[in-house]
This record gives sequence, structure tokens and C-alpha cells, in this order.
Amino acid sequence: MCVVACPFFFPTEPMAGAWNHPSRLPLGAGFCGTCRAGAVEFRPSEAELSDFCNLGYAAACPHMPAECYADCVRFAVAKDEGERIALYYVYERDHAPVDWGTVAYDLRAQQWAWTINNICVQRQAECYLAVYLEKRPR
Repeated sequence: MCVVACPFFFPTEPMAGAWNHPSRLPLGAGFCGTCRAGAVEFRPSEAELSDFCNLGYAAACPHMPAECYADCVRFAVAKDEGERIALYYVYERDHAPVDWGTVAYDLRAQQWAWTINNICVQRQAECYLAVYLEKRPR
């Protein structure tokens, strides 16, 4: 599995930046986006995006709710069958798994065969898959 992203982070587009190893980031690259941790969605600063949103385990983030289900999400390719790609996702809290699941994307139909019921985490899965497909050997 790769490193982790904040479960309240809704990525919108790739983030140009000084990432030393972007492929090691949770979503395979750095992303800009919004924070949905509070009652009002907002755009985090570049420092917050770099230090918290894209990396998870954001205990020092001033926007992280004190009591939350998870403080990060991990993604990994579970299976690549050519026409269908399955991803594992794992919610973690304090570095321990609290929930997990699988989502799958049908390349032929260009749609998700099944999805995650959390809009932020589903969007992260979409970004992770897009980066994976860009780097995937043909």
C-alpha cells in the first residue's frame, strides 16, 4: 500500500509543486482541493495541502475534528485485470485500521462498478486511479 491522505480532503486537480518524490504521495501525485472537515468547505493553504491534506495523519491540522472516525485513508491496487481494476482502501485512526473495502472500475464501460459511500474518499480513489492509469504499462 502507499502512504495516506486525509479523509476530509476532496482533491480537485493535480498540484504543481516541489514534491521530491510525487509517486510516493498517497494519490500518486500532489493535489489541490478543498477541506470538508468542518461545516463549511474551504480551500486550504499551500502549506496545509502539502503538510496535511495530501499526507493524512494530520493531528496538527487545525481543521481536523477532535473526534473523527478516521484520520487517514490508504489506497492500493488490489487487482488489475486489464479491463477492470480493483482498489483496496483502508481507513485508519492513530495508525491502526478501523475499516476497509474494495472499489472497482470498469475500463471498457468507463465507469465504477462499485463505489465508496464517502464523497471525499471516492474522489480520492478516482484521482489515485487516474494517476495509476497514466503510469500503467500498456
